[in-house]
Amino acid sequence: MAENVKKKAGVMDYFKGVKTEMKKVIWPTKKETYNYTGVVILTCAAFALFFWVLDTGFLFALEKILDITLS
Repeated sequence: MAENVKKKAGVMDYFKGVKTEMKKVIWPTKKETYNYTGVVILTCAAFALFFWVLDTGFLFALEKILDITLS
């Protein structure tokens, strides 16, 4: 029985701690959120383009080296 009470007290302490820490969070402004979102989208697009070019280059090289056609 005492273990059950201890678990409940532990869970309550945990959520009190979460609430306390959430009050310390400094949330970004709307403008910062838009800027960060733009950076993430552009970074993803740049990586996608880079890997597409790399993949296309490897495919081209394999086709020429092995004298095959892949579609």
